[in-house]
Amino acid sequence: MSAPNSLRISHVGLRGIVGSGLHAAHVLDFAAAFGTFLETAGAVVIGRDPRASGVMIREGVVAALLACGRDVVDLGVVSTPVIQHNIGRLEAAGGISIGASHNAAEWNALKFFGRDGTYLSTAEAGELLDIYHLRKFQFAPYDRLGSSRLLEDAVDWYLDRLAEVYDFAALRGVRVLADCTNGTSSLLLRRISERFGMDIHLINAAMEGVEFAHPPSTTAKMVALQLAPLVTLVGAAAGFLFDVDSDRVAIATEQGEAVSEEMVLPLLADHVLPRSEGKLVITNLSSTALLEEVASGHGARVLRVPVGRQAAMDALASYRPEQIALAGEGTGAVMLPQFRFVYDGIASMLEVLTMMRERGQRLSEIVRSYPRYSMLKAEVPLESTLVPDLLMELRQAYSDGTANIADGLRIDWPGRWFHIRVSQTEPIVRVICEQKGEPPQKLFDDVLDHVRRMA
Repeated sequence: MSAPNSLRISHVGLRGIVGSGLHAAHVLDFAAAFGTFLETAGAVVIGRDPRASGVMIREGVVAALLACGRDVVDLGVVSTPVIQHNIGRLEAAGGISIGASHNAAEWNALKFFGRDGTYLSTAEAGELLDIYHLRKFQFAPYDRLGSSRLLEDAVDWYLDRLAEVYDFAALRGVRVLADCTNGTSSLLLRRISERFGMDIHLINAAMEGVEFAHPPSTTAKMVALQLAPLVTLVGAAAGFLFDVDSDRVAIATEQGEAVSEEMVLPLLADHVLPRSEGKLVITNLSSTALLEEVASGHGARVLRVPVGRQAAMDALASYRPEQIALAGEGTGAVMLPQFRFVYDGIASMLEVLTMMRERGQRLSEIVRSYPRYSMLKAEVPLESTLVPDLLMELRQAYSDGTANIADGLRIDWPGRWFHIRVSQTEPIVRVICEQKGEPPQKLFDDVLDHVRRMA
């Protein structure tokens, strides 16, 4: 019997604890649904992170796609950004990433991409879910089955794309400390050091599938516990902590200070906007209000959408590419304009280092130049059936604020806000409060009291 809430099937895709929730049958059916969903000709590009369950899941994905008549190009153990870049290179019909990014080692997931290497839109994800739930799979006859091959130069091709944008030679003298969380960033950063001579020191670099050195969350708390104390010891100009999938990053200054994960997007927006034709920044309702201050300083505006990458894709599709400067989340996941539609922690690291070099400033100086915003976050287990009553109760209790119900409930007042929503990837309710200046402790405690009484 499955452990409670250990399997999540949603517009985000398939995610669960392997064995107690996520089984081989789920993988086969979801991959068959994706093979059926794809309308254009071409192969499907796949890759995985080093989790122990990844081999089993890869075999199921490959079998189902071949059965649907789809050729498969397997990149092996790579990050999701590498998969996305190679979809376009190979003119593939789509791609699947096998990996649960910020979740613990017992979790795994399937993430799906279209022919342009982007996450599926809400409509596309809904169509995929319909095929999965209705089991309307289209299998090929024996003489039209697909074939599979391994592509070995995917990482170098991805690094070539980075080298077109970033001056690796100019960054060679900058010492960097990177916490790889036993994930794919170790593979990429080692190769960057070998090819371009960058001075990158790695910790937790052994790719591990059974147990990670620490939880793979890109938060300031994790940076403070694992990375920040070592930055000054190695004399690094900055420290970077990656999730297992390398699409998120958190940072520490040269003084060993953990920087809020919420700072990554405003920091990069401040660097990108002055040289960007586009003046629109896309983020979600849970990200810091500092972003509005940074954007307005460059004559730009912020568009806030529901949390989730489908919502970001929907928003991106509503504007011309040249109108958009960048997009991202308060988790340390950012899409830069040169690599539109790809959340990439490695590219974000290079952007931060480039910003430091161009400004001639230490990272601590740059971070301290921004107004202070204080955010408090919590996660509370709560049955999803109780959420509507909770949100109604909170909306009535805080009726003096401006309500936004696009994703759960967000209430705004001048200089402060809170947001409550159900996680798409975990069986929890997320509670976020932010205030300019000091932490909004009383508001945070009051909101949590409402949630915990309901729980």
